[in-house]
Amino acid sequence: HVQLVESGGGSVRAGGSLTLYCAASRFFPCMGWFRQAPGNRREGVARIATGSGNTYYADSAKGRFTISRDNANDALYLQMNSLKPEDTAMYYCAANRYPCMVDDPSHKYNYWGQGTQVTVS
Repeated sequence: HVQLVESGGGSVRAGGSLTLYCAASRFFPCMGWFRQAPGNRREGVARIATGSGNTYYADSAKGRFTISRDNANDALYLQMNSLKPEDTAMYYCAANRYPCMVDDPSHKYNYWGQGTQVTVS
């Protein structure tokens, strides 16, 4: 039984920082963070190949967000800096049984956490 449990969300002012944490019962080849704001589609934010450490970012996240992982503890992180109101969303941790690709839409991910809310004002 695969479990992904997110934490670290909260309310922050624009320009602030948050670090999201995902505790996974096990890692898969590609782990990622997605977000979904009310009325919007779920979108990819960042993903990481857990073997090589290669990372991929959405344009909106480049230069502000950093994804990282701790393979020994099956922990996934998303460091978010310079937060903007448009970053407000529910953030989800997700796992893909297959390697990360350049284009990895959400439907390719097999397992999802319940989400953690990030609100930027």
